[in-house]
Amino acid sequence: MKQLVAALAIALPVLAQAEYPSKPIRIVVPFAAGGTSDILARAIGPKLTGAWGQPVVVENRAGANGNVGADFVAKSAPDGYTMLLSDIGALAINPSVYPDMPFDPAKDFSPIVMVSYSPHVLAVHPSLPVKDVKELIAYAKANPGKLNFANSGTGGAPHLAGVEFAARTGVQWTYIPYKGGSAAVQDVIAGNANVLFNGMLATYPSVKSGRLKGLAVSSARRVASAPELPTIAETLPGFETGSWQGVLAAAGTPREIVAKLNAELVRVLNSAEMKEFLAKQGTEVRAGPPEALGQFIASEKARWAKVVKENGIKAD
Repeated sequence: MKQLVAALAIALPVLAQAEYPSKPIRIVVPFAAGGTSDILARAIGPKLTGAWGQPVVVENRAGANGNVGADFVAKSAPDGYTMLLSDIGALAINPSVYPDMPFDPAKDFSPIVMVSYSPHVLAVHPSLPVKDVKELIAYAKANPGKLNFANSGTGGAPHLAGVEFAARTGVQWTYIPYKGGSAAVQDVIAGNANVLFNGMLATYPSVKSGRLKGLAVSSARRVASAPELPTIAETLPGFETGSWQGVLAAAGTPREIVAKLNAELVRVLNSAEMKEFLAKQGTEVRAGPPEALGQFIASEKARWAKVVKENGIKAD
C-alpha cells in the first residue's frame, strides 16, 4: 500500500501537468494596445485557442515602461496560465534605468520563447523638409533642440535608439516619452512631435499609408517588404537597433509546462501563415528554445547598460 501511495504521489503532479491547459490562459502585455508586443500577442492568442480549445485573453497592463505588467506576471502563480509577452527592453534595459525595480528579471521569470525581431523605423512627420538620414542630421544640427523626438517610454529600446543616433551624429533633440509606441506614433502623425524610432511592425503601416514619412530602417540589411527604405547603417556604418519580443512566465513554472508552451509557440510562430504575416510587416520570427531567450536577455542587458550609463539616462 505504501508503495502505491508513493507512486500516486509522483504520478498525480505529472498527470496534472499533462492536462495543461484546462482553463483560460492570460497573455499580459505590459504596454498600451496597438504597439508591437500587443499586435504579436493578439496574433498568437487565437492560434493557441485553436490548438488547445481554451480561451486565450490578451490583457494590457501598461506603466513604468513595462514594469507594471511584468511585475504582475512575476508575482502570479507559476502555473503557466499567466504569461508575459514583452519587448525585451522591459526586461533587459529597465534594470539599468530604474533604481528600484519591483522584480528581478533574471530570477523572477521562466523564459519560454523568443518571438521575433523587428527593426526600428526612423520616421518623421510628412511636413518635415527632409527625405533621408543625411538631410535629417543636417536639419537637426541647423535647428538644435527644436525637434521633438517621440518614444515609447524613457529607457525603452526606441528611446535608446534615438540616444545612440544622437550620440553618433551630434544632433540634439527633445525626448518626449509616451505610454507605449502606439501613442508615440499617433502624436507624430498628429504633428505634435517630429521624429521617432519605433518597431517596424507597429509603425510601417503608417509609413505605407503616407501618414508618416519613413527615412530608414535600423536593421543591418534592407527589409524585403520595405525595399524603398535604406538602412541607417548605409549612412552610419554599424548602426543596428530593434525591438525584440519574448514570452515568459513566473519563475518556478514546471518544466513540463514550459516545454509544452515552447513547443506550441514555436509551431505557431514557424507556421507559413504567421511567417508571411510578420514578414509583410518587416518582422522576422526568432522562435527557439527557452534557453536562447534567457541568454539573449542577459546579452542585451549588458549591451544597453553601457549606453544608459554613458548617457546618464534615468527614469522620469
